[in-house]
Amino acid sequence: MKCCDNIDARMVDETSINLDPIQVGGRLTPEAMKAMIAWGDGYSVCDNCRKPFRLDYIQNPPLKDFHVDVAEWLGMAQARTIPGARRGFQQVAGTYVEKGDPVLIGALAHYTSYLSVELQKGIVREIPKTADNHITAEDTANRIEDVVREFGIAPKLLFIDHVDYQFGNMHDVKGIVKVAHQYDVPVLYNGVYTVGIMPVNGKDLGVDFIVGSGHKSMAAPAPSGILATTEERADEVFRTTQMEGDITGRKFGIKEVGILGCSLMGAPIVGLLASFPAVKARVEHFDEELANSKIVVEALRSIDGTKILSEYPRKHTLTRVDTTGSFDQVAQTHKKRGFFLSSALSKKGITGIIPGATKVWKINTYGMTRKQAEYVADAYLEIAETNGLTIN
Repeated sequence: MKCCDNIDARMVDETSINLDPIQVGGRLTPEAMKAMIAWGDGYSVCDNCRKPFRLDYIQNPPLKDFHVDVAEWLGMAQARTIPGARRGFQQVAGTYVEKGDPVLIGALAHYTSYLSVELQKGIVREIPKTADNHITAEDTANRIEDVVREFGIAPKLLFIDHVDYQFGNMHDVKGIVKVAHQYDVPVLYNGVYTVGIMPVNGKDLGVDFIVGSGHKSMAAPAPSGILATTEERADEVFRTTQMEGDITGRKFGIKEVGILGCSLMGAPIVGLLASFPAVKARVEHFDEELANSKIVVEALRSIDGTKILSEYPRKHTLTRVDTTGSFDQVAQTHKKRGFFLSSALSKKGITGIIPGATKVWKINTYGMTRKQAEYVADAYLEIAETNGLTIN
């Protein structure tokens, strides 16, 4: 059989309760599914592209209105669609960072933050995490002073995750921004696990840039995302081309340099657009998501030897769990070894846990109903009891 003759239909979310930390916020809405079928062709959204020939000016589908609405929704002045959050990091770093420039990044940040600085030949200096895995304003101030002493200048940019991907902990963005701005350091807010999941207002937070992920948290196809800025920074990050051909004299209108003119087309952007009304509505019910998450987290905590490594009480649905003292003890003698847990969960219609992981692993309960949360909680308790673990 040739490699691409037969691609099986993916039925993960149709047949199972999915706990995968990076997938649950990106599940498509029915509206996005329908839009993708109608507009999935590569350049479909360009049917009605007219002068000035730029994506964010297209009115059918209503991409122009979407760009305006999403900026307003985030409390920012302007926004653009981008092919994934990492491209937002790259665009901002490419605007402000030059060779040898220092950039501050929280020690719990995603690797793509680092790579965006490396691409510019900048130098990363990390803000250390505390003993309880938080990035604080105090440590930020200390590290800025360290950078000033080392380089003779303040950092050119600061990256901060509101909720980090390692623990799902909530960090003091407002406090960090206040400190950074005292040194005139612009702040990039990584909202990969917040934009589209919970209310986010850049004006309230005081940040200069917001980066969100469509395929991780905005019910959109991959790759997709959002980059939003303040009015002060918009002309810098969304600067238009000044290039002119030396022989032809060619110019390229108002194409933007950072995203090479236009970014998203076809399925990613129409999916992002079609899901937007539902995403705007769902962020207002994040308290319900936390309540459902608590049901699962409390069940896990009740299993003797299990630890919640994320901050507690939980403030987000992404949670890091240590079962070295519980499920991993079972794995030592079980005939399936570490695979017994994922196997048992699979038989109960629960997926998204890394097969073989019984020491430290993550779950994300986002999007569950109350009934599903109770079912998952009961499933963990039943697997624990079946394998001789004590329930407190």
